[in-house]
Amino acid sequence: MEYDVVIVGAGPSGLSAAIRLKQLDADLSVVVLEKGSEVGAHILSGAVLDPVGLDALIPDWRERGAPITVPVRKDNFYMLGEGGSIRLPNFIMPRLMNNHGNYIVSMGNVCRWMAEQAEELGVEIFPGMACSELVYGENGEVRGVVAGEFGKNADGSPSDAYEPGMELHGKYVLLGEGVRGSLTKEVMEKYNLSEGRGPQKFGLGMKEIWEIDPDKHREGTVTHTMGWPLGRNAGGGSFIYHLDKNQVYVGFVVHLNYENPYLHPYMEFQRFKHHPMVAELLRGGKRVAYGARAISEGGWQSMPKATFPGGAILGCGVGLVNVPRIKGNHNAMLSGKAAAEAAFAAIGAGRGSDELDAYETELRTGPIAKDLKRVRNVKPLWSHYGLAGGLVLGGMDMWTANITGVTLFGTMKHHRNDAEHTGKAKDFQPIDYPKPDGVLSFDRLTNVSFSMTNHEESQPAHLQLKDPSIPIQVNLPEYAEPAQRYCPAGVYEVVEEDGKAPRFVINFQNCVHCKTCDIKDPSQNIHWTVPQGGDGPNYPNM
Repeated sequence: MEYDVVIVGAGPSGLSAAIRLKQLDADLSVVVLEKGSEVGAHILSGAVLDPVGLDALIPDWRERGAPITVPVRKDNFYMLGEGGSIRLPNFIMPRLMNNHGNYIVSMGNVCRWMAEQAEELGVEIFPGMACSELVYGENGEVRGVVAGEFGKNADGSPSDAYEPGMELHGKYVLLGEGVRGSLTKEVMEKYNLSEGRGPQKFGLGMKEIWEIDPDKHREGTVTHTMGWPLGRNAGGGSFIYHLDKNQVYVGFVVHLNYENPYLHPYMEFQRFKHHPMVAELLRGGKRVAYGARAISEGGWQSMPKATFPGGAILGCGVGLVNVPRIKGNHNAMLSGKAAAEAAFAAIGAGRGSDELDAYETELRTGPIAKDLKRVRNVKPLWSHYGLAGGLVLGGMDMWTANITGVTLFGTMKHHRNDAEHTGKAKDFQPIDYPKPDGVLSFDRLTNVSFSMTNHEESQPAHLQLKDPSIPIQVNLPEYAEPAQRYCPAGVYEVVEEDGKAPRFVINFQNCVHCKTCDIKDPSQNIHWTVPQGGDGPNYPNM
């Protein structure tokens, strides 16, 4: 099938690109392919939304009934100790940390609404269509994608119900897969898009939705914490957002450059909920949903080149998260809009399958650049100097950048990727985590059931090992096989049976598509690819 523009991913960046293309020219043929069972099924974000991206794309979004109705009314910042907390006064926080004018939202529901706006304009949107391959032209340019292949057996052979994939070709292919998408990863390697750029850095974000006692609910309140329980073991922090209907988003982020291979990010999240401040809020409530995803945290100096012959990378695939603000959705929308404008101009000029240089220029000089450049040292300062030093120095740098436009430290570098930061097991002690109580804290498999995750078990595993021997022969003796712990869905196990050698087991049916394994595996031996379309989590309103 031939289109003017093929877009992979119905997230905020892909949908923004589709909407903008049709706003510019209603006659352009635009298709959006989404691997989730429906639009929004794989969307997970905090989220406090800065509406600047939506203002630029759909200025009358309020009149159109966008599900963006809970303005932030109060900001809280806390430093936690094991038994108490200290609130940081708002006046010491740089102005960019102020959430005045922002909204607490479900990005899944925002994307569902954006899909409706796109379809009204004539965009074709196909959920349940995983894009498993790129199609290349005779000159090495990206020409399209293969989507919708179903019915393979576990060994990769066609079953009786096999349906071959469909090739969808476009003058341009825009990749809005989110963090560490498999096609994005392929084009970055093929065209060497990270040459001269710092390694991308990531965090693992885990989130639960709770319904709490109405007497404790404070609609519009935003709370962020740092410190306990992570301490010096890892960077990270939490968020607690009070939306409407007595619901609260409770989230926890662990930076994936931690060294101790015994660290268990999911259990750190569960332990966090037993802090007196958090436990008091949640006690008497109930958890109604769970999910996890990786977050791109490298910032300005880690952004790869975003264009390649035949297309461009959008949103979190480029790494457009403002780390101290914990916000990237606004930049994802702006990137989709900018890519659409570049593609529209190129098609109007009779071009196709070349590089959209205007998009790259806009990323490096426009509002996204302004947003990211002024906070570019926050992440490396935290990595180099820890929580206390990073907090003080990063705060000073942000204040200076906001007042004078100049940072104190120039542009600091990231030197290693997150996998390379993983230390050897012999240099660390195992961490004794409390057993989940089933009231405030839960085991992984129980929580995964609240993500409504499902994969057809007869298909090939979408989590692939480059060398099947490495988990037991290398990762287990050297790193105590950290895949058992860094995965927030319990996908990976080392099974030891009496008298038998240990086995590495991949329970791919549990996978919530967070991509942490692809990022953190110390041997870089795990390759995350897409399962058949429609499989994975089915998030209701994450």
